[in-house]
Amino acid sequence: MSSSWWSSVADAATRWSFRSGQERDPDRLAYRRSVIGIGLRVAVVSAALVAAIIVLVVGYVLWQLTPGQVHEPPGPADVHITLDTVDLSIAVVGVGGFAIVLAGIAAWVIARRAVRPIAEAARVQRTFVADASHELRTPLTVLHARVQRLQKLTPADDPRRDVVDELRSDTRVLIDIVNDLLDAAAGTTEPGGTADLDRALTTVRRDMAVLAEERQVHLDVRADPGDTGAVVAVSEPQLHRCLVALTDNAIGHTRPGGHVRVEATTAGPSVVIRVTDDGSGITGIAPTRVFDRFAHGTSASATRTGHGIGLALVRDVAVRAGGDVTVERTGPGGTVFALRLPLLRSTPVPRDREDHP
Repeated sequence: MSSSWWSSVADAATRWSFRSGQERDPDRLAYRRSVIGIGLRVAVVSAALVAAIIVLVVGYVLWQLTPGQVHEPPGPADVHITLDTVDLSIAVVGVGGFAIVLAGIAAWVIARRAVRPIAEAARVQRTFVADASHELRTPLTVLHARVQRLQKLTPADDPRRDVVDELRSDTRVLIDIVNDLLDAAAGTTEPGGTADLDRALTTVRRDMAVLAEERQVHLDVRADPGDTGAVVAVSEPQLHRCLVALTDNAIGHTRPGGHVRVEATTAGPSVVIRVTDDGSGITGIAPTRVFDRFAHGTSASATRTGHGIGLALVRDVAVRAGGDVTVERTGPGGTVFALRLPLLRSTPVPRDREDHP
């Protein structure tokens, strides 16, 4: 069976886990998913071996009950033992079932021990992220203060004022990112905050249009015209960071002249934001692993090489908010990322209202 099938089974088992339903730490979820995946593999192999033994025993008993074996003259070394067929079958099946249960428990314990190095590696990564973020916090705070001073010194009618205002906004975003990184590394990030989806999409279109134009990629950002006014259960800086990371990843893996589309729709109690590119797809790594820290694949259409942090941060924000981010589709025709976030409220508008300006 393919590894993707096992990953799907492990993901389903993780979602049905009682403890996983309350878990908001992506690293712990990944650890639990690995344990469940390894445990399932070992348990299935053990169950198959026990089942094969049961089949052989039952087959041997049935063969011994054939007329030819029953009426066969006993040899000098033969020992005759009388057994009830039904009792023997029940005993064999019972012992086999008990062996399967023991094998499952043993597989679970072995899997937990085998995956401990992964948990330790995740802890080391958290420490590294916390240290790096801590070192960045002070210089960014100083930079933001200087930009604020520059803003005050720049008259409102100065043609450079718009650039200064955007620079202040950008430094504020950087500080928020560093603070979120520190909270995530410490495991103290709590879900909270709200963000207007329309405003976030407008902002990401404005911020990423320059990058898309530089790389000669056509960028299209839009929301469902009938569901504008949606408010999602993450803070505005977190939503902006998620959209920028997904869009930047798509642009970076799209050839010049290609297209990247960001589209938001409502699906029941959630908002689904899909980022689609027409690159060459995810290669060199399993699609489910692109959200692991420091993990990155290879792509023939990639215009740059990432360091495997941006998508991990997206997963961190989504999971802590009660949502998720997945790779819906990938292949030679492109890749589709789907970011699902809890929907707090939505204000429908008439269909004749235009999309974002």
